[in-house]
Amino acid sequence: MPDASFLNSEIRDLLMDCGLFNALLPADFLAAAGYFSITSIEQGQAIFQEGDAGSFMCIINSGTVSVRKRNSEGQPVEIALLRKGAFGEMAVLDGERRSASCVAASRCHLLNLGKDSLDKMLNESPKVAAKIIRAIAVALSKRLRMVDGQLLSQ
Repeated sequence: MPDASFLNSEIRDLLMDCGLFNALLPADFLAAAGYFSITSIEQGQAIFQEGDAGSFMCIINSGTVSVRKRNSEGQPVEIALLRKGAFGEMAVLDGERRSASCVAASRCHLLNLGKDSLDKMLNESPKVAAKIIRAIAVALSKRLRMVDGQLLSQ
């Protein structure tokens, strides 16, 4: 089992590499790292299901994730295949139920941030937490603008 400082350094490096948190300073990455965890998910394994209570977000370090939504017949339909970056961010902010299912399309290494960890970060490192939340909000805003553009072009 790796010690905590090694694990924090590994998580810091992954956070720096993911591209989501470019506004963070080098010291911010190390502070934030203690609130994230790393998980490995095997191909075909569900990360979360549509309708589940949302309690964490993920950042793909490696692998692919299939985003699936149920159609009118209740059958899952793939709506996106994610390769790198974040997903499930809405849940870490609002705690609402999941709007889609996410399944590992290949073996994945994920960084996770739980809602409880984000709340703890807000209390212990509010400036870093504010930068994390802002980065999540910017990512969600970009995604919403992209979807708006797709809807207009239909």
